[in-house]
Amino acid sequence: MNASELSDREFARFQTMLYDIAGISLSDTKKPLVAGRLSKRLREYQLSNFGQYLALLAQKEYRHEVQTAIDLLTTNETYFFREPNHFSFLKKQLESQSRGSGSFRVWSAACSSGQEPYSIAMVMQDCLDGRNWEVLASDISTRVLDKARIGQYPIAQADNIARPYLTRYCLKGIGSQAGTFMVDKVLRDKVQFFHSNLNAKLPDVGLFDIIFLRNVMIYFDIDTKRQVVNRLQAALKPGGFLFIGHSESLQGINSELKMIVPAVFQKPKT
Repeated sequence: MNASELSDREFARFQTMLYDIAGISLSDTKKPLVAGRLSKRLREYQLSNFGQYLALLAQKEYRHEVQTAIDLLTTNETYFFREPNHFSFLKKQLESQSRGSGSFRVWSAACSSGQEPYSIAMVMQDCLDGRNWEVLASDISTRVLDKARIGQYPIAQADNIARPYLTRYCLKGIGSQAGTFMVDKVLRDKVQFFHSNLNAKLPDVGLFDIIFLRNVMIYFDIDTKRQVVNRLQAALKPGGFLFIGHSESLQGINSELKMIVPAVFQKPKT
């Protein structure tokens, strides 16, 4: 075995670490992914094997490195207006609430590099022009949150954005920024990003009309999924909606949420 090759025992320790911290269950097929993503950290610290890196992670003075490892191991694939049926449902809800009172609040609870909350913000700005609204967005990875706050993306990612939104809310890069686009500052200023671990006590961020938690629970076991759903359910206003991924379900979870359309669940109004 090469000095920098990841052993089964070392991989099991990374599996345990990620589950204990984030509630994410890494399958055995993810061993090459772990080795590939963390090998750069061995080079950073001039370590010869993963055992030394695990020992470093256990030291208090390297607590920041644990967050770096979590950042590298959490999957962050996303794109604008993913699962269009959700955005059609969102638009209908917003149009019915355009003249309501108070601020309409949406939480993107696993926002990755920001495409989801910015997609939400485009629809909200379009539909709630006369009403206050907020989008909060969180992720366990500080690395992707830093990217999300900038709001700049490769131009190819604009393909999923409807032309009226693209024209109104996105700026095409020129010169050194050619090949990219940036979400307009008006929307960037209205989306608040913060670090949050869904597998721990949630920060006090108030109640929401809608929470997006999509394509994340596929990495949780049933017990972790139950705990996360219960935490988010408590953060929903009566009558509020939880959006999950179309490949996910709440089967086996004893919650008060009722499915309204596929992958959209509502909290009772009273």
